Parts: sequence; C-alpha cells; structure tokens
Amino acid sequence: MAGNYEISASAHFDAAHLLRDYDGPCARMHGHSFRVEAALAGSSLGPTQLLVDFHDLRRLLEEVIEPFDHRCLNEVEPFTRLSPTSENIARHVYESLAARLAELPPGVRLAWVSVSESPDTRVVYREEG
Repeated sequence: MAGNYEISASAHFDAAHLLRDYDGPCARMHGHSFRVEAALAGSSLGPTQLLVDFHDLRRLLEEVIEPFDHRCLNEVEPFTRLSPTSENIARHVYESLAARLAELPPGVRLAWVSVSESPDTRVVYREEG
C-alpha cells in the first residue's frame, strides 16, 4: 500500500480589520496576530528524501501574506471587496499558494490552509477533488 506524506509550515502577520455585515464588536476596527499554516501533500520523495523543504514552503507562504502585515486588511485587495474574515483570508491564501505550485516538485499538491486569529480558534480551507 502506497503512503502519503503531508508537511506544513506556518507564518504570521499582525493586522487590523473590521467585519462587514456583522452585528457585534468585530464590526469595529480591531487587531490580531494572525497565524497562517499551509500543508502540502504527495506520495513521492525527491532526491533529497524530502517531499518539499520546509524552508521553501515557508518562503512561499511568507510571500503571500507579506502584503497584509501591519496593515488594515479592509484596505488591501481582495478585502476592499470581501469582508476580511478568517474564512476569506484562508481561501485567498490557498488560491494564491495554489497559483505558485509550478515552483513545487511534480506530484505535490496543496492540501489545506488554516488561519488562526487567536490561540483557541482556527479556520481550515481546502478544495475537494
């Protein structure tokens, strides 16, 4: 039976946001230290016996989230149109990383992205299929 590997790396950014169409305190401007984690999956190891180097995954993740750091997310695309919820942030990061998969070895796929805005909450976004 063939096995699968999954690796993940995380990065963080500090940002402010307010949630649109939300009835509660999060409708007011507030800030978080967001933690973003991404996982890659595949069944074959490369010549170095790694699926992907953790440093390469972290570099890609940091490049995607860099425009958000120390910003008001409501003023940064795509959140000028979308409410900057953790769910929407996770989907945006997933789609941005997926667009960069050409930089990864063949057979490696993006499994999921998670976003945490506090130590005890987390959203996971994945695409099925």
